[in-house]
Amino acid sequence: MFHIKPEEIDSGDKREKYAVSVVGCKPIGIMHACLFAMVGFKVICVDPDQNIVNLLQKGKAPNCRHEIEAKLKAYVKTRYLTVTSDIKTAVSQSDVIAITTPVEIGKKKKTDLSNLEKTCKSVGAHLRQGTLILIVSTVGLGTVENTLKEILENASGLKAGIDFGLAYSPSQILQEQTLEALKDNERIVAALDLGSLNSASTVLEIISEKGLKKTNNVKAAEAMTLFQATQYDVNTALANELAHFCERAGIDYFEVQKLNTNASSKLSTPTLADGTAYGEPYLLLEDAENLNVKLWIVQAAKENSKLVVKQAVNLVADALKSCGKTMRRARISILGISQTQNARSTERETLVDLVNTLEGRGAKTSIYDPFFTDVETTETQVQYKKNLTEAIEGADCLLILTGHDQFKRLNLQKTKAMLKMPAAIVDLEGVFDSDKVEKEGFIYRGLGKGV
Repeated sequence: MFHIKPEEIDSGDKREKYAVSVVGCKPIGIMHACLFAMVGFKVICVDPDQNIVNLLQKGKAPNCRHEIEAKLKAYVKTRYLTVTSDIKTAVSQSDVIAITTPVEIGKKKKTDLSNLEKTCKSVGAHLRQGTLILIVSTVGLGTVENTLKEILENASGLKAGIDFGLAYSPSQILQEQTLEALKDNERIVAALDLGSLNSASTVLEIISEKGLKKTNNVKAAEAMTLFQATQYDVNTALANELAHFCERAGIDYFEVQKLNTNASSKLSTPTLADGTAYGEPYLLLEDAENLNVKLWIVQAAKENSKLVVKQAVNLVADALKSCGKTMRRARISILGISQTQNARSTERETLVDLVNTLEGRGAKTSIYDPFFTDVETTETQVQYKKNLTEAIEGADCLLILTGHDQFKRLNLQKTKAMLKMPAAIVDLEGVFDSDKVEKEGFIYRGLGKGV
């Protein structure tokens, strides 16, 4: 599809003649695959992990919302979308290849390009002349031009911009991990040559309702993606600090938030956000280190999650104290471990720190999330409850970590009968109205909720 013209793919009938391979079946890859299938392309999902392939072939989408899973199942059933671990066959049959393999962030917060490099090498080894390659993975500065382009060219023996198209169009942070949010998100498209830029734009305009921002400066596009994620990170860290201030000052942060009249200084919502919920700031910090530049504010924002865990534990201790209880031997039920509301997504890394800190102070913790099973939560080494009733029964404190709708619908009167009263609700997601909770006889604490 290198040098494809808009009129060649301006209808579903025309698009079904073209195959799009999406390499890497994490949630963002699955979402892109569904969008391409939705507009009529023949889609091949490729992943080296046979376990993931087996799940996708059954229409099951790990860590995706149920509505995405329903779409996937329908496309698999109708053969609009096929799934394989055979990258050789998929690449050799494809007109467009969207690479979504993520850059990994290690435990020491160092970036690891090895999986992405391996993917590009495999793609290059079986690349056909005339294919368009889209790099959707978020990468550090210069990675597309200096690393990925070189790997693809060396593995294929072809030249980018001459024999095949190469463009960068990263998936940006979505507040809601839905197909609609991805479709309605204005996206960046960058390429080193005009042919690749035009071809990529022609294809991506079909799945992007808000249009595209096009540039031939790939490094600027890489930077913008990192900056956007970093700004989100910094805004969240600031919200958490101001929320802590409000707790001490006896002010409700959310009331303050509602009074904001300046659209350019919108206050973010405080949250027990993961330091690794988004890896982009670590990519930026590594680039800065290589350039001998200190990004003090960015680094401080990444450290904020540790402070928020401490803040959450202090809220639990204070709530239990108001109940006439201590942390020692208190039963604390953690509700929600997913990073995304109303969906199964990766566990919050802060969950491990939170559980360890609570248990280090003598508490007995358990966890429940309607979108997880005990098999999927083995990393925490903590008791997993199979249903909400079991999670609530006999607890001294409910600690709401993710605001799933199931928790928002909790009947407080019935909950009161199951808890070990007096009991506390520590709400880290703003699920409940504090006045209603306290009227039912609970002790309420929350991020940014001054007592």
